[in-house]
Amino acid sequence: MKSKHSIVREYILSNILDGTYAPHQKINSESELMEKFKVSRHTIRQAVGDLVNQGWLYSIQGSGTFCEDKSKQQSKNQNIKNIAIITTYISDYIFPSIIRGAETYLSKNGYNVSLFNTDNNHENEKSILERILKLRPDGVIIEPTKSSIANPNINLYLNLEQLNIPYIMMNAYYDELEPLSITVDDYAGGYLQTKHLIELGHRNIIGFFKIDDMQGTKRMRGYLKALREHNIPINPDIIVTFDTDNRMSKPKERLRSLLSQGDNTTPTGMVCYNDELAIMLLNVVREKNIRVPEDISIISYDDSFLADATEVKLTTIEHPKIKMGEDAAQLIVKSITNQAKNDNELESIIYKPKLILRNSTRLLDN
Repeated sequence: MKSKHSIVREYILSNILDGTYAPHQKINSESELMEKFKVSRHTIRQAVGDLVNQGWLYSIQGSGTFCEDKSKQQSKNQNIKNIAIITTYISDYIFPSIIRGAETYLSKNGYNVSLFNTDNNHENEKSILERILKLRPDGVIIEPTKSSIANPNINLYLNLEQLNIPYIMMNAYYDELEPLSITVDDYAGGYLQTKHLIELGHRNIIGFFKIDDMQGTKRMRGYLKALREHNIPINPDIIVTFDTDNRMSKPKERLRSLLSQGDNTTPTGMVCYNDELAIMLLNVVREKNIRVPEDISIISYDDSFLADATEVKLTTIEHPKIKMGEDAAQLIVKSITNQAKNDNELESIIYKPKLILRNSTRLLDN
């Protein structure tokens, strides 16, 4: 259990890191903090004293306590170069490949790398950003958390900018920040997935899309565009949306229900958000004794190791993975260098999606 003074200290520090307290701004008075936390004056002074000793605050006799301007403080060792990499996950799926690509380039260029993962959770993202603002790395590579919904941590990103810490985003980005980013054209990718099945004769195509991430919403838009472009009626009942919290249950439940109906509404084609989801849904298809691709065609996304891991080899959309990591590393290093030269001539990178054909899709019999 946290002590009372540590709770107060963390509150004040969080306000410093997210920009609530600007440099040289006076913080809440002792009386205000005592009232807010229902603690003694001694507890408040202990918390404030810790932050003064750590260089986050300074006191002026008779005037109060103020937020220190940490941006003016020099690094203890200017020869050490550090990059922080934040991803939603570290050890799962395509993320080790992305991280390996970035680490290889950065280590060759003399940078130490610190890895963090948010588990696609905003509270975790907040804690990591606060930690990074304390560490003051030379630059940050970030995969946004739940990038399609309003982010409660925007102030922390703005504080990175205020402290002149360059950052770039990969896989997705927060629209309101308009950052440098490295992404796949997921709108075109979702369109390419769906168009491939349509060209094979499929009309009843179920789509599975993760909608708390920008990638999923864009892939769904591409799916809808392909259906409209080919004059195929859109059936809302076979569009399955899910989020981080229900990703392991909702898609399987909906697919079981659709495959159990046994009428002409049963889909003959499936567009999956990614390879990981496709493998999970493949187990549901097996439960129903439905054959792939003889009875149903499946197309997924990312061309991960999972796409080739079972007897059904997945037709999928390529994700650059290692190259994305390398390009992200190069772009953040250029951002650091260009910032020193006051040169802002850098551009975001968007990869064109590519279809990888395997045996999970086939021409539908007439």
